[in-house]
Amino acid sequence: MSDSFAVYIHWPFCKSKCPYCDFNSHVRDTIDEARWRAALLAELDHAADTLAGRRIESVFFGGGTPSLMAPETAGALLDRLASRWGLDDKVEITLEANPTSVEASRFAGFRAAGINRASLGVQALDDASLRFLGRGHDNQQARAAVGLAARHFPRYSFDLIYARPGQDVDAWRSELRDGLAMAGDHLSVYQLTIETGTAFASAYARGDFVLPDEETQGALYETTQELLDEAGLPAYEISNHARPGGESRHNLVYWRYGDYLGLGPGAHGRLTRAEGKFATRNLRSPEAWLKAVEANGHGSEEELPLNADERRDEMLMMGLRLREGISRARFAGETGRDFETVLGSRLAPLIEGGFLTLDETVLRATDAGRQRLNAVLASLLA
Repeated sequence: MSDSFAVYIHWPFCKSKCPYCDFNSHVRDTIDEARWRAALLAELDHAADTLAGRRIESVFFGGGTPSLMAPETAGALLDRLASRWGLDDKVEITLEANPTSVEASRFAGFRAAGINRASLGVQALDDASLRFLGRGHDNQQARAAVGLAARHFPRYSFDLIYARPGQDVDAWRSELRDGLAMAGDHLSVYQLTIETGTAFASAYARGDFVLPDEETQGALYETTQELLDEAGLPAYEISNHARPGGESRHNLVYWRYGDYLGLGPGAHGRLTRAEGKFATRNLRSPEAWLKAVEANGHGSEEELPLNADERRDEMLMMGLRLREGISRARFAGETGRDFETVLGSRLAPLIEGGFLTLDETVLRATDAGRQRLNAVLASLLA
C-alpha cells in the first residue's frame, strides 16, 4: 500500500445550474460561509484521525464552483491539511473556477492562500455557444480570465466542449486553434453528452436541438487529436491533453486507481487500509451533510469494502482511459491476479479487433479503443 493519497474538497454551490451539468451542484440565495468552513475543517479533522502517517500528493477544490468561496476558506483548509499531514512545495493544489470577472478578480487571493493550479470552465469561445450552454460569462470574459490565471498561477488549464448543435469540423478547427493560442501545459476537451436528469435531457427529448450525427462527431474527435498532437499536447487520457509533465497529477490518482479522500457533500473516496480497499461516499444534500457534520464530525453516508472483482472492474474502467494503460504489476497488486486469468477469452476479440493491446508489461486501449471505450468495457466486463 502506498502511503500517498489525494484530497478532494467539494464546494457544492453555483450561481446558476448549467443545463448540461449532472454534478452535485446547487444554487442558494445565501450561504453561511463561516459555518461551511467550520464543517469542512471538522470533517477534515475526523478523517485525519484515521489516516495518520500518510502524505498528500495533491489537493483539488471542485464543485459546484469553488472559486465562489472566499480565498480565506481555501487557505484555512490548506493550513489544516498542512498541520495534520504536511504539505511540501511539490504538492499540486488545484482550484476549479468560472471565468466571470468577479471570480477572476479573486485569483490573487487564492494564489496567496496556496493554490498553484487553476482549472477554468471556459467551455466555448463564441458568445452564441456560451449562451446555449448556459454559461454566465461571455467570450471576452473567458479570454480575460485565462490571461489572469496565466499571470497568477504557475499552472493552469481550461475546458472546452465540442459536438455542439450545428458545429462542423471547420468551425471547431478554428475555435480549437484559438484556444491553443491561450493554452498553458494542459487542456481538457469534452464531447457534449446528454446526461439523464439535466435540463438538456428534457430539451433534447422535446427536439429543441439536434446534436451532430455520429460521423461528424467522429470527425470532430479526430480533428481534436490531430490539432492537439501537432501543438505538443497529446491526449494522456480520453478528454485530457498535456505537454509532457503537465498532466493533472490529481486526476492521475483517480485513473491509476490510487487512494483519495473526499470531503464535502456528495464527495466520494477510495481508501486502502490494512483490511482492504474501501469506497466512501458522503451525504449528497448540502444541508443534510452540514447537519451530519455538526452532529457527528463527518457527513459520511456509507463506507463499503471492495472485493477483488469490484476492484478489477474499477481499475479497468479508470485505467483504460489512460494512454499509458494499466501495468501488469499494478493490476496484480490490486486484484491478486493477472489479466489473462481475470479476463480470459474476452481479451482476444478486442485485441484482434484493434481495440486493445497486451504485452509483457501493460494492457492498453488503442486510439480506436479509447474512442469507443464504453463498448470495449461492456465487452470486457460482460
